[in-house]
Order: sequence, then C-alpha cells, then structure tokens
Amino acid sequence: MTVKKFLNLSVIVCIGLLSISLCGVMRHSYGAEVLKNQLLDHAEFAIHDDLDDSYAWSSIERSSEVNAENHRILLASNNVETQTTVKAALPSAQGESQGIVMNDFLELLKYGKAIHVLAMLMVGFGFLMVFVKRYGYGAVTATYIAVSIAIPYYMFFKEMRIFGEPAELTMDQLILAEFCAVSVLIATGAFLGRLKMAQYIIMTLIFVPSYMLNEWIMLDNGMGLIPKGQLIDTGGSIVIHQFGAYFGLGVIVRMTTSEDFNKKIESDKISNQFSMLGSMVLWVFWPSFCSAPAEISKMPLAAVNTVLALCGATVSTYIASTMIRKKIAIEDMANATLAGAVAIGSSCAHTTPKASLIVGFVVGILSVIGFAIIQPRVQRALKGIDTCGVHNLHGMPGIFGGLVAIAVAQNVVPGLQIKGVFITLIIAWITGLATGTIVSLFGYRKQSYEDAVEFIVEEEHH
Repeated sequence: MTVKKFLNLSVIVCIGLLSISLCGVMRHSYGAEVLKNQLLDHAEFAIHDDLDDSYAWSSIERSSEVNAENHRILLASNNVETQTTVKAALPSAQGESQGIVMNDFLELLKYGKAIHVLAMLMVGFGFLMVFVKRYGYGAVTATYIAVSIAIPYYMFFKEMRIFGEPAELTMDQLILAEFCAVSVLIATGAFLGRLKMAQYIIMTLIFVPSYMLNEWIMLDNGMGLIPKGQLIDTGGSIVIHQFGAYFGLGVIVRMTTSEDFNKKIESDKISNQFSMLGSMVLWVFWPSFCSAPAEISKMPLAAVNTVLALCGATVSTYIASTMIRKKIAIEDMANATLAGAVAIGSSCAHTTPKASLIVGFVVGILSVIGFAIIQPRVQRALKGIDTCGVHNLHGMPGIFGGLVAIAVAQNVVPGLQIKGVFITLIIAWITGLATGTIVSLFGYRKQSYEDAVEFIVEEEHH
C-alpha cells in the first residue's frame, strides 16, 4: 500500500513539473524577445571621443576596441591590475549615460560568477568536508556560519575604508567578500571537527581582518611592500589558497590535543560519496571562480586554462594514487583533482592552455604525494592534525602556483612573486598561531569529530 502511495505521489509530482515546463516554453518566445531587445538596447550605442570620432558597437564582444586613452572601461576586481571601476571619460551627458549603461551590463555579467562562487562555498566546500563519518552536521553548519559571517564582515571593513578602498561595482564587492569566505573555509578544513561551533565564529571574526591585511599588502601596495598591480595572482593561488591553508595550520598547533592524535578520523562509503559530490561541484564552478577577477577580454582564456588544469590534475591524480597506494584512494580523487585549479589560479589569465594542462598534471601528482606521504610527517612536526589535508590541496599547490607563474605567465617580476609568497606565508602563520591561542582559551571539545556533542541526532547516527 505504501508503495502504491509513493508511486501515485511520484506521478503527481512529475505531472506538476511537466506543467511548469510547458508554461515556461509557452512564455519563452515572448521573454526571449524582450531580453533580446533589452540587450540590444544596452549593446548598440556609439561612443564619441574628443575628436568626434565614433565606435558603433554591434555586440558586447567589441568592448575591447574602445580607445583606452579616452574611454577607460576596466573592472574592479581581486586582481589589482584591473582594480578600478568602470569609467568613461566622456565629455557629454550622453557619454555619462552610456557609461552608466555599461556599468549595469558589467554588474549583470558579474552576477552569474558571484552566484557560481556562492555555490562553491555552500555546496562545494560544504559537501567536500562531510567525509568525516560522524561530523556531517557539524561540517555543513560550520560552513553556513563561517560564510554568513565572513561576507558581510569583509564588506563592512571595506566600506569603512579599512585595508583599502572598496570596489565600486556592487558585484565586485560581493565577489571579493566571497573570496575571503573561500579562504575562511580552507582554513576551517585544517581543524574541522575539533572546535566548538561558537569557536568557529571567533575564528572567523579574527580571520577576516587578518586576510584583509595580507590582501591589502599583496594587491593594494599596503605598507609599500608590493607595488600595486605587480603581483600576478588572478585566481588567488597566493592570497586565497596559500593564506587560508597556512592560517589553518597555525591554528591546529594550538587546537590539537593528545587524544586527537590517537583518534582515527572515520569515513564510510556514504560520507565519501557526498564528499565526491562536493568535489564535482567545485570542479564545475572553479572556472568562474578564476575568471571572475580577470579583465573581460581575458575571462575566456582564464576559464579555459582552469578547465585544462583541472583535467590535467584529474588524470595525474588517478595515475599517482594507483602507483603510490596500489589502489585508487577516493580521498585523492575528491581532493587532489582540484589542486590543478588551485595552482593555475595565479597565472590563469596570463598563460597558455598547453602550460595550464602541464601545471595541472604536475600539481596533481604533488598533491597525491602530499596526502599519501608528506601529511603524516607534517602533522608530527607541527603536533597538530590537518583534518582535511588543506596543506596538500591548498598550501603546497598555492605556493607552487604562485612560483610557477614566474615560468609560465607573461609580464611577471620574479622577485616580487617570490616576495609575495613568503610574506603571505609569514602573515598567515603568525595570525593563525595567534588565533589558535585565542580560540584555545575557550576550551576544547569533549569528543572530536562527533555531531552528538552539539547536535540533536538520530539514534542510528551514534
């Protein structure tokens, strides 16, 4: 009887979904026509320069043809080489209105990428970290809390003009705040399961200004250490991934007990399958993550390079995992496959597809070696447990990506690139140690990696 009710309910749901789809199809032609007209209204206009010459744009793709001396149309972004807002040096009221229209179009262009990054944060990182068998609730809740604090907190600091000026495009402000949230989640992966939920909040409140300090130094000439626009780090290999990883490693030095060393981090088939789902979501949306800060003309190249780096890392992860472990380890496939995107982040908009594929292939092997061989040694040296292996997925690949840009990217200043890597490492490590010390004052969890300590769970979940 129960089966019949279930089948009947399924039929009703399918019919409902089909009806919605049909309504959408009926309204599609009208909606498409309206959208087409709106886009044409936005795209087809002329821009007059000081000599009354004009450029008729038949499509948005021709935006790069605008004379840069007279009409500066650049994107505010995490990459300081493009960190100005959309401006049009036009002498007339008509020119000002056209600049506003272009501003609106760029906001629309950025919106999709902002939502993709948000999907990476909530679904990608959230599910990637549920591999711990009895800490699934804790992992996704910590993700919710960290992201929900980091994004508005970052934007608040920017609006206060602390650590540099805010981006003028609304979507750029959001994307930069999301990048900070990504770095928070990377750090969280190092000590996942060993903090009380309130301690994740404290950690995030300290992390955000620490991250912004480093971002300001690396990208906005803070303290005069790195000239503005000289560090090649479009997709954040250094500023986002390396910083988050070594901040997290600094925290675990203070937030790992002797009992944690003797307690196995358990996973099972179901938890690992959910982790693979998170990995695949990250894989799909990472091209948007890396291309979002790039100039419009370089966005396609950045996206393609990211995909190829991911492909290279996926293939090499399979090869390395099979050779080192004799069988494929699912944790390698869930994590090391993403190392390609981490490493190509710095140079994604400044290199070739061929170089991107090679970088991805090499760093996939490096990441697997990290998980299989290096991680136990690092944990013994630090006397801390790296729950998610962020050193192997974000730390080493981040450093590798920052340095390999010297060889594969164009217009790189080698000395500044190396300087950026080392300064980021120092700031991340010091602020991470300080944060771990502060968080430890609030005590330790009675049982690590157990939802039941803080959550209402089902009996079978114990």
